[in-house]
Amino acid sequence: MRFARPATAAALTTLLFVAACGSPSEPPAAPPAPSSPHAGHTAGSAPPPTALRTGERFVDVGLSTPYTPAAPNGGTDEYRCFLVDPQLTEPAFLTGSRFRPENAAIVHHAIFYRLSPEQAKAAEKVDADAAGEGWTCFGDSGVQGQTAWVAHWAPGAGETLMPDGFGFTMPPGSKLVMQVHYNLLGAAAGSPGSDASGMTMRLSSAATLQPLETGLVTAPIELPCEPGGTGPLCDREAAIADVGKRFGAESAETVQQLNQWCNKGAAPKPGNTQSCDQPIEQGGTVYMAAGHMHLLGRSIKVELNPGTPKAQTILDVPRYDFDNQALVPLAKPIKIAKGDMVRVTCTHDATLRKQLPQLQSLPSRYVVWGEGTSDEMCLGILVIGPR
Repeated sequence: MRFARPATAAALTTLLFVAACGSPSEPPAAPPAPSSPHAGHTAGSAPPPTALRTGERFVDVGLSTPYTPAAPNGGTDEYRCFLVDPQLTEPAFLTGSRFRPENAAIVHHAIFYRLSPEQAKAAEKVDADAAGEGWTCFGDSGVQGQTAWVAHWAPGAGETLMPDGFGFTMPPGSKLVMQVHYNLLGAAAGSPGSDASGMTMRLSSAATLQPLETGLVTAPIELPCEPGGTGPLCDREAAIADVGKRFGAESAETVQQLNQWCNKGAAPKPGNTQSCDQPIEQGGTVYMAAGHMHLLGRSIKVELNPGTPKAQTILDVPRYDFDNQALVPLAKPIKIAKGDMVRVTCTHDATLRKQLPQLQSLPSRYVVWGEGTSDEMCLGILVIGPR
C-alpha cells in the first residue's frame, strides 16, 4: 500500500490516496491557551513503560554522541537524520516505542523510518558524505527508495503500544533512520545546547503477528496574514519563496502540488479552514490515529466517506493542543476499502501569531505548508493493518 503526495515526503507513507478536494468554511474553534511548543513528556517525565507482553523485549537505539543543531539558510529549524542500528539478526516486529527527547526544549518531533539492508548501506554513504553527526533531511529520510514510517513522537506522547497481535515488520539486518526536527525559535539569541535523544523499541519475535503500515492524509495550508498584519511575506508568492529558501526547492513545490491535487488545478482558496478528499487504492483496517499541526492549529478532523450513508469519523480533535499529539487507539477499529474516500480538515488561526511568545517577534506572513515550526501542516496519521 502507498500514499501519493508531493515529492518531498512521497516515500513517508504506505497507503495510497489520490487527492481531490475543496475548502469548506467553518467557524474557528475556541482559542486554546497559549502554551510552550515543547511541553509534555520529557526524557524524565514520561510514565514508565508497561510490562512486556509475551515474546517482547526492549532494545534501545539513539544518539551515542550528542548533536548540537544549527538551523541552515537563515531559518530557525533543522531536520537532522541519524542512522541507528537495532542489531537485528532474526525477523522481528516493532510492537511499541518510547522516544526519549533528551533536550525537550528544542525537539519538535521525531520520526523513525525502516531501511532495508540495501538502503542502510546507502544511508551509511549519505552519513559519511555529510559534515558532522547525521545529515540534513527536510521532508523525509534523505535516503532513496521507499522507506517505511514505523514510529514517531510528538509532544504529549509517552510510550506508544501497537494493538495486541500487530507490529511493524523488522527484517534481519534492517536499520532505522531517526529524523529529529529541532525547533530553535527559543534559542535564536544563543546556543540551543546539544541533544542525545533516543528510543526504546519494543520488539517481538512472535511469527504470528500481523503487519502494520502508516498512512498519511494531508491538506494544503492557505492562511493569510492576521487582520492588520502587513509586510512583504503577506504576499503568497513571497511566502512560498521563503519556504523554498529555508527548506529547499522541493518544499516550495510541495505547496504547489498540494493545491494542484486537492483543488483539481483551481486557484488556491485562502482561509482558516482547508480540507482534502483522498480516495483509497487498497483497503485495510485503521487501528490508531493522530493529528499533526503546528502552533496555529485550532482543530483537525479525519473522516471516512463524508456526506454518504457510510460516513464515519476516524479522528476528531475540536480543540487541538500542540502539547497533546499522542497516537491513540480507536475505540473501534474502522475498515477501509478500495474506492472509499478519506477527508482531512484543518482549521488554523493567524491571530495566534501575536499571542504566542514563540511567534510574537516574527514578521507577519501568509502561512503555507512548510517544515518549520513557524510554518504549518495539516496531517492525519493512521496506523493500518490487514482487513
